[in-house]
Amino acid sequence: MKRMLASCFGLGRLPLAPGTWGSLPPVIIFGLMCHLHTPAAVTCIVMAALVLAGSVVCVMFAPATIAATGKNDPGEVVADELAGQAVTFLAAPFWAAGAGWAIALLGFALFRIFDIAKPWPIRKLEKFPAGWGILADDLLAGVYAAIALQICVMLWMARQSEAMTG
Repeated sequence: MKRMLASCFGLGRLPLAPGTWGSLPPVIIFGLMCHLHTPAAVTCIVMAALVLAGSVVCVMFAPATIAATGKNDPGEVVADELAGQAVTFLAAPFWAAGAGWAIALLGFALFRIFDIAKPWPIRKLEKFPAGWGILADDLLAGVYAAIALQICVMLWMARQSEAMTG
């Protein structure tokens, strides 16, 4: 049961790029909530709940998968991706009006880029013990992606404003 939870009910066991599969639930939930015009505060609460749930599951249950596989960061553990991807969208509902799916897809791409590339100091966080190391790098990748997402949206909004006035 611990491995099933750490793999987000089997998403981490799907073929090819398990981290990508584990990142999808927050993207879909965020996109749907924006599409359904869910209040921004409610969407933020849901994203925060996903961050918390993914974090707790990763820290508590990833060690069982580590022990079973003998790997320090088993690919099947994707609760960390769930948490990190949700971090990307924590503030996004407040400026996502009318562009929820576009922001969801851009946030997904940005998170995956930062999660895979692991710019400084993300890679250093992998050295934390057990589930903490698996989780910490994804949370920081989520923060980087959230910042990049906000910059992209601000630039897009400035360009839209400029096009309307000029």
